[in-house]
Amino acid sequence: MSTPHFNLAEFCASDIAARRGIDNTLPAELEAAALQTLEMMERIRAYLSTIASRDVPILLSSGYRCPALNLAVGSSSTSDHPRASAADWTAPAFGTPAEICGALAPQVSVLGIGQLIHEFGRWVHTSWRVPMILANRVITINVAGISRGINEA
Repeated sequence: MSTPHFNLAEFCASDIAARRGIDNTLPAELEAAALQTLEMMERIRAYLSTIASRDVPILLSSGYRCPALNLAVGSSSTSDHPRASAADWTAPAFGTPAEICGALAPQVSVLGIGQLIHEFGRWVHTSWRVPMILANRVITINVAGISRGINEA
């Protein structure tokens, strides 16, 4: 399963899982969710490339995380990663994570982004699942906590 620029192997790849012997194989029942996430990432890549007037590759740092891996990385029990519906990533050819989030925030509905998070100034988190509390749709998470909207780290 793949899209033009993303594949399941990179979506499930994890150095931490490999080092700790955690099997991070995507269960068959989550394949449709994973494909929906990769398709969202294709739309994001196309949008960023269009506004930059050049190809903007996206570097996935985390996609699917089995529950054991999600726990091992210290992520929230409510994370969308174990549902195969989220990805953490950067796009250095476009700009910083804050610049990327600033460009994406006005387009979340158009691009099918359910949640957009600027995390610690280091990466972008996108999920196609809309959070139950709509005010948490576009947020920044940093050492000071969680704030609504996109802020610098």
